[in-house]
Amino acid sequence: MNDFKGVDYYNSESLLSEEEIMIRNTVRNFVSKEVLPIIEEHYSKGKFPMHLIPKMAEMGLLGPNLPEEYGCAGLNNVAYGLMMQELERGDSGIRSFASVQGSLVMYPIFTFGSEEQKNKWLPLLAKGEKIGCFGLTEPNHGSNPGGMETKAVKVDGGYILSGAKMWITNGTIADIAIVWAKLEGKVRGFIVEKEFKGFTAPEMRGKHSLRASVTSELVFDDVFIPDENILPKTTGLKNPLMCLNQARYGIAWGVVGAMMTCYDTALNYAKTRIQFGKPIAAFQMTQEKLVHFLTEITKAQLLNIQLGRMKDNGTLRFSQVSLAKRNNCEKALEIARMSREILGANGISNEYPVMRHSANLESVKTYEGTHEMHTLIVGEAITGCQAFK
Repeated sequence: MNDFKGVDYYNSESLLSEEEIMIRNTVRNFVSKEVLPIIEEHYSKGKFPMHLIPKMAEMGLLGPNLPEEYGCAGLNNVAYGLMMQELERGDSGIRSFASVQGSLVMYPIFTFGSEEQKNKWLPLLAKGEKIGCFGLTEPNHGSNPGGMETKAVKVDGGYILSGAKMWITNGTIADIAIVWAKLEGKVRGFIVEKEFKGFTAPEMRGKHSLRASVTSELVFDDVFIPDENILPKTTGLKNPLMCLNQARYGIAWGVVGAMMTCYDTALNYAKTRIQFGKPIAAFQMTQEKLVHFLTEITKAQLLNIQLGRMKDNGTLRFSQVSLAKRNNCEKALEIARMSREILGANGISNEYPVMRHSANLESVKTYEGTHEMHTLIVGEAITGCQAFK
């Protein structure tokens, strides 16, 4: 596994800078040496590998595209995307941890927080000394976050927060939660610290997907939030949706890592598995699948690089991120499932990663906006007609 060379049929590496290639290779080696040897055991036990957090922080994987003045790496968005790609080659749960920490916790503090909040929290989060989570989804409100029932009421010196959030990555291990609630009918963001009385974050068990990731419920039983913990620049539902757009960008890159490892596994298996006197790679039906995998990987790679360049030059539209997230997740799941077919019965064994990736990608296709919701986002962008209602 340590000599994984990637998948690059169209030499898309030629579109990258030397720094971007170096960053990708560094994370690729980290995944091969530190993640792949332990991930199957953690997945099987339903445990997140906490010991990786300091190493990820040391490598600058937490909030890498935020400014250096807050202890972050200050990288461009293509480099950030390549980091997410390589992390998800290891496991979607590892990439999810980094995505949440950077895009859904650090980004909203950086974008909507006060200077005091940024100076207090961002360096600690970048170092992995504090862990965060993002609370938007509720038991009764997933694709329709505007219907949220969690509410905040202004009181002397702060706010009283009540309600619940569900399907929250990192929730149980988080030191802070970026929580979205309605205050006088308007959606606002709050930094909720784990020590606050009335705040609990029980872990959700019984998952068949993202088993090496912590998924939690957040419960707010009249939690007092001091004035200094409201994100002062939050003004409505568009603010958490801006955060989701950051995370969706990372997902569009991340799932290419899952595609690549499934393709690589299926290709190597097909070339060595002998049936009817020859490798199954010699059969036309197998070759058709492998060529399909390679085609979709290549398309996704080129799409992502252009997406990243537009993000860096300020021309990116959120509906373009939706198209990438929608397409790449669908194709990644398709590739994982078809790779399992090539491996036959061996495909369900933890000797190979494809079944784990397939199970994980069921969640990745759904979270940060379902396939259907991204279809309607792009649909509205091209027709001018909203189909949500």
